Amino acid sequence: MPASPTPTAAEELRGAGLRVTAARVALLATVRAGDHLGVEAIASGVRDRVGHISLQAVYEALHALTAAGLVRRIEPAGSPARFEGRVGDNHHHVVCRSCGVVADVDCAVDAAPCLTAPHDHGFSIDEAEVTFWGLCPDCPIAQRS
Repeated sequence: MPASPTPTAAEELRGAGLRVTAARVALLATVRAGDHLGVEAIASGVRDRVGHISLQAVYEALHALTAAGLVRRIEPAGSPARFEGRVGDNHHHVVCRSCGVVADVDCAVDAAPCLTAPHDHGFSIDEAEVTFWGLCPDCPIAQRS
């Protein structure tokens, strides 16, 4: 049986109940092509694709896409919000303490064990957010000591 075709950005937006606009399509493409981008970098990428867009419009579109589950917002401590297109798989992140670079880290064990809290306080847990901190291989070794 052939694999089903990947839905287009427009189809994903419609499927999420969102209006399809050139800016939203460009924003979704920019986030997915990037690597944990901040709002300014996303705005620049959208402008490269469709021309002028206000920063406020970028924030509003990111809010709508995040609420719809099409992009994920992460906020490493001490850093501005960043956005990524990898959603729905409960992966985690590693952040460099020196330069702030962020990379994805898959769950350590098969079936998202981090979703089983020793005491859930009655919550129905559907996501866990783990951030590993350290120094990336591109930062000077002198900073590692």
